[in-house]
Order: sequence, then structure tokens, then C-alpha cells
Amino acid sequence: MITCPSCGKQYQFDSRLAGQQVQCQGCGKPFTVHAPSAGMPQLEPLRPMGSGKKSDEIDYQIFGAEMQFAEVTLDPGEMVIAEAGAMMYMSPAIKMETVFGDPSQQNQGFWGKMMSAGKRMLTGESLFMTTYTNSGRQREVVAFAAPYPGKIVPLHLDQLGGEMICQKDSFLCGARGVQVSIAFQKKIGVALFGGEGFIMQKLVGDGIALVHAGGTLREMDLKPGETVKLDTGCLVCLQPSVNYDIGFVGGFKNTLFGGEGLFLATLTGPGKVWLQSLPFSRLAGRMMAGAGARGGKDEGSVLNTLGGLGNLVMGGGD
Repeated sequence: MITCPSCGKQYQFDSRLAGQQVQCQGCGKPFTVHAPSAGMPQLEPLRPMGSGKKSDEIDYQIFGAEMQFAEVTLDPGEMVIAEAGAMMYMSPAIKMETVFGDPSQQNQGFWGKMMSAGKRMLTGESLFMTTYTNSGRQREVVAFAAPYPGKIVPLHLDQLGGEMICQKDSFLCGARGVQVSIAFQKKIGVALFGGEGFIMQKLVGDGIALVHAGGTLREMDLKPGETVKLDTGCLVCLQPSVNYDIGFVGGFKNTLFGGEGLFLATLTGPGKVWLQSLPFSRLAGRMMAGAGARGGKDEGSVLNTLGGLGNLVMGGGD
């Protein structure tokens, strides 16, 4: 292995890079590669100067089953961005800073920051974002917790074409260099009846972004022309190559008593999509229905019994 002389980060030796100058992925400083001693363990590979990513290369680990949190490990100088209030715990050497605008874009003027913050607000996020930077000389950790029961999905944007379209308010955290923007729905039917409105989140970059969704997740890789129909609230994210449209459920009884609403979403490949089994709107609706007008008291009353029969007939009262 070889070691960066500035920060001490160690890498797997590549004989093709011997004698060349490379850039440390930890501190960003260049150094010359020299052949290491024999018998050393293999570690993270190096990349030549000029071929590196624009985003930081963060490491992460996801813990838990239904109530998950993600622990992100940062090398010296690396940064992760997150929505305000998502942090669970962090190491002492992690420097936290609340910023206005997009922290992944350098030299933003006032109006540029206003545009970035306004776009995030339209997608259900806060005007401010929080950055967590490793200001120490060794690897440090920071953890982010999911806001409600569900799963955390890691999106490696460099392997997904550099762009993903996600549901509003799904972004949890991401490496420095990942931009959180907006995606407008071009089809009027999708905009009005798609469950997400005119605007969805757009994640752009070549780093890792962690998004959160409710319940259990299903990843599908649709082939060209392959179609799947789903409830409009069960869509988490999709690649831009996937065609997203809305259609009527059809049938008088299905419309009135099916419990699925008037419209279903139709996704047509090629591309990857992620689906969730428990949209937050459905979870919130069940909690409100369960609480009732009297805060959940008198569960055995006649009115509650009749209400349960009504839900049975009408498909659950979502």
C-alpha cells in the first residue's frame, strides 16, 4: 500500500501509476506514487489526476430494520450535506454548519443562493441545509436518522446516469457535490393526479445520495417497453429514461369501492424504479382515522363500530 504524505490516507498500490502524480481522495492534495514494500495489504485504489469525481467519496453503513439510520464515515476534509434536523450523532471532530444555498456549488452569489433555496423549498425541503465536515486528521463518523418507519435507499448516482427523479421530501443526506434541485412534470395528467404534484426532487451529481421511503422497498429494472402500474403514492424514485404517466382505474365499481382512488401511475421502461409499500400520506391517514374525533377513546362504542363497517365497505378509508 501507499500513504498520502499530507493526511496519512492509505491506498492500494497500482503499478501503472508508479512515478505518476495523483490526487489524494481524502485531503485533495497531489503527491507522487512510489512502489511500496512487498506483502502489504490491499486498500482503496487510487485514480490518476484529472479522472476523479466531482463529489466526495463517502462511506456509509445502514443500521436497523423498520426504523433505520445511516452512519457516514468521512475522511479528513470530506463533507456530507443533509436536511436540517436529520442528524442523529457525530464524532467530536465533525464540524457542523448551517448554510443558505447549495453547498455543493462554489462561489454562489446571493441570487444563486436564493434560487437554490427556493427550489428546495418547492420540493418540501428546508431553505437551509446543514454541512458536516471532517476537520480532524483521522476518519470520523456522522449519523442520520429516518423520519418515520421505512427504508433508507443508497443511490450511487455515478452508476445511475448522474441523475435521479425522487418524490418530494425524500432526500436524507448526500456527499458534497450532489445537487438537490427540482423536476417539473411535463404531462398535465401526471402533474394534477400523480400524487406528487407539478414538482418532484431531482438529484444530480456523481456521488452517493441517501433517500428515505416508507415501509418496504422494491427495486425494479424495467426493460424497454416493459410496464408496471402502481398506486400514485407508492413511487419513490426513477431514472429519467422511465416514462411516467397517469391513467384512470376504469370500471364503475373499481372507481367507487376499490379504495385506490380514480387514477393509477404507469411506468414504462427502460430504467430503474424504486417503489414503497407504505407512503407517508397513507400512514398519516390511518393514524388520524385510528385516533378518531375523541382522540382514540371509547374504541368499543357503537359509532366506532359503524365507522369500522364503513371502512370495510369503502376499502379502508384511506
